Formats: sequence, C-alpha cells, structure tokens
Amino acid sequence: MTADDLPAAQKLSTSVLWPHRLQDWQFVLELGAGIVAEDESGLVGTAMCWVHGSDYASLGMIIVAPARQGQGIGRELVDRMLREHGHRTLLLHATLEGVPICKRLGFVQTGTVHQHQGTVYQAPFIPLGEGERIRPVSSLDDAALADLASRASGFPRGTVLKHLLNVANCVAIDLYDGLIGFAALRRYGLGYVIGPVVAPDIHRAKALIAHWAGSYAGSFVRVDVPGEHQLSPWLTDMGMLQVDKTVPVMVRGEPSRPDPAITQYALLNQAFG
Repeated sequence: MTADDLPAAQKLSTSVLWPHRLQDWQFVLELGAGIVAEDESGLVGTAMCWVHGSDYASLGMIIVAPARQGQGIGRELVDRMLREHGHRTLLLHATLEGVPICKRLGFVQTGTVHQHQGTVYQAPFIPLGEGERIRPVSSLDDAALADLASRASGFPRGTVLKHLLNVANCVAIDLYDGLIGFAALRRYGLGYVIGPVVAPDIHRAKALIAHWAGSYAGSFVRVDVPGEHQLSPWLTDMGMLQVDKTVPVMVRGEPSRPDPAITQYALLNQAFG
C-alpha cells in the first residue's frame, strides 16, 4: 500500500459504510504498512499492520469490496500479514462475521468493544480530587504520556502517541505536577473522536471524556470503549448511543499484561486499539 492507493482505499471503506476520510487513511498509513488486492476493476481489498515494539502488532483496515466478499480475498490478505508478523502477538478487532476465520487462524477472543457516538449538548460535571486538575498537555509531557499509554496497554505506545499528538488535542489530569491520566480528541469521520482515554479509575476516565464532550457540545462525537469497563450506560445517558454491533477483540499469541494501576478506558481507534 502506498499513498497513491489511499483515494481508492477511502472509496472502498465508504462502500462498506466506514466513515473514514482521506485524512484518516493518511494518518493510519503514516504509522503502519499495508497491502492491497486489485482486479481489473481496481482496488478490491486492503489490510494494514502497526508494530508496537518487537513483540506486539495490531492488524486492521481489513476491507473487501462488497461484490468480492466470500471469495477468499480477506483470508489471503490476513494470511500474508501473518506470514510477515506472525512471530509477534497480534491484536485484531474483528467483525462478528470474521470471528470464525480468525479462530481458524489461531486468534482467541479476549473481550469486546462498544462504539458510541452522537451529539452531546450538556456534559455532566465530574469533580476531581484535591490537587487534581485537567490541563492541556505540552511537548514537555510527551514522555509521561507515552509511559501512561504503554503501561495501560501492556506494550510500547510511544511512536503512536508521538504521531497522534501531531493531529489531536490532548488534556491530562495533573496531580502535584505529575500526570495520572489523559485523553485525546481529533477530527475523524463525520465529526470528532475521543481517544485514547487513559486513567487510574473510571471516575477520572469519565471526567476526561466529559471534558471533551462538553468542550465540543453540539458536535458529532464518537468514542470506542472496551465492554468490560462498563462505560456504555453512562455514555448513552449523556447522548452518545451505542450504534454498532459489539466488536470482538481477538488476540493471537500471548496477551499483553497491562499495569493494573492504570487502564485504557477508550481506544485510539479500532485499528490500533
């Protein structure tokens, strides 16, 4: 996959009702690498991979044109990715229809993701503890943000965070000059997306999400949250409805071991995790 493929890739994602803009495709390609499938009509399939250090990688943007689905193209794209990256632990957010194929390829389901989106007109006020405040981050915070993100996911996230901060706004919870959580917001698809959200507990995660939802009140906002963190009822009450089927989280290899003291409550996106 090259930059020249991205206009066709964007049209392909639109054909399966994914909201990615050309700029969203450019962002994911800057961070990773991909392959495409073509026939006489043009581009009919895509798959991408993002490497996290020496031991982990994420697979995503696996799309096959509706007219060519069921013909083995998706399986071939994933097979090629496995041949190149199969020595790593692989993370994949699958479609429900793709789960059987993933299981045959050695993936196991470890969780779910819920996609929420909508327009929030009034975000709740979530008070913080003594000495805590939400503030914008600066370049001086880069190392602390990378550390929090890496601990929350269980694998290196410094490269992803560096690129994200070039295109996103980010705030952090500061406690006596040390960061204990953060949340990013960027343009994406039909509006904006909040994520990742990293915090020591669900209360502070809600405070970070509410900060961005309130700052962009009246705008279309999306957030993708792991099912086990039980944020869906609160997001729904705030006006961000769950709009998609539950997304299975699939892992091939030894799962990562996040630091139990810090949690990722919302994904950067479903491709990276």
